[in-house]
Amino acid sequence: MSTQLKSESCQNGSLISIQNVSKTFNPGSVNEVVLFQNFNLDVPKGQFVSVVGSNGSGKTTLLNLLCGSVPADSGAIFIKGQEISALKEFQRARFIGRVFQDPSKGTCPELSILENMALAENKGKPFGLSMGVNRRRTDFYRSQLEMLHLGLEDKINLPVGSLSGGQRQALALLISTMTPIDLLILDEHTAALDPKSSETVMELTDTFIREKQLTAVMVTHNLKFAIRYGNRLLMMHRGECVIDAADEQKASMDTDDLLNKFNEISLEVGN
Repeated sequence: MSTQLKSESCQNGSLISIQNVSKTFNPGSVNEVVLFQNFNLDVPKGQFVSVVGSNGSGKTTLLNLLCGSVPADSGAIFIKGQEISALKEFQRARFIGRVFQDPSKGTCPELSILENMALAENKGKPFGLSMGVNRRRTDFYRSQLEMLHLGLEDKINLPVGSLSGGQRQALALLISTMTPIDLLILDEHTAALDPKSSETVMELTDTFIREKQLTAVMVTHNLKFAIRYGNRLLMMHRGECVIDAADEQKASMDTDDLLNKFNEISLEVGN
């Protein structure tokens, strides 16, 4: 069965292939929630997918299934044709970058910007008794920080905990893409920021994805960002995609289209 699934995944050219995945929370209890039932999703290489939906629709669980934070009950998940269902979260982190909603989760606050970047650059490499920070790489780190246009290249020895939320999230975005990755996961990564910082981080996100030719899946509650950024949009409801619009179809959509669908769903469930 796995061989057949792998073959299908390779043939359809998808970087991500989720096949017949099911997930139930609290099975057998009064709080049982069947979220996914034989869920399927394919994401081609280089696609930037925005995912929206109400609370409990399956958005975050979809990301957690991809990253390994939550195991699937059945089905299979493939990245570049290789099944990853059995891999632990830390193993998947070698080829998946993730930026969380909380800016403090993507960086080490007690360490300097320089030390954070050195750690990020060594992701997946063996650690011996050598120095943790290679000072000869400082100029390279500064050049990377210059891309953020936040002046952090002049604060490279400051502890990350002293930065603003927007600065930390921009740094977390940079750090998550410093080493080669197959997939970038954006987990409501602008939700905790003020409007100006949100716009800055989203512009950086779009630039990084395009320039580094990344495949990305972004969960967001910001309908404006979902419409403006990316080349595919999914709306989730009860573990299903009720909207799946890509390329020209997505480009023709506006926030009213999404709001109308939200209202339609709200009426269906009696809200």
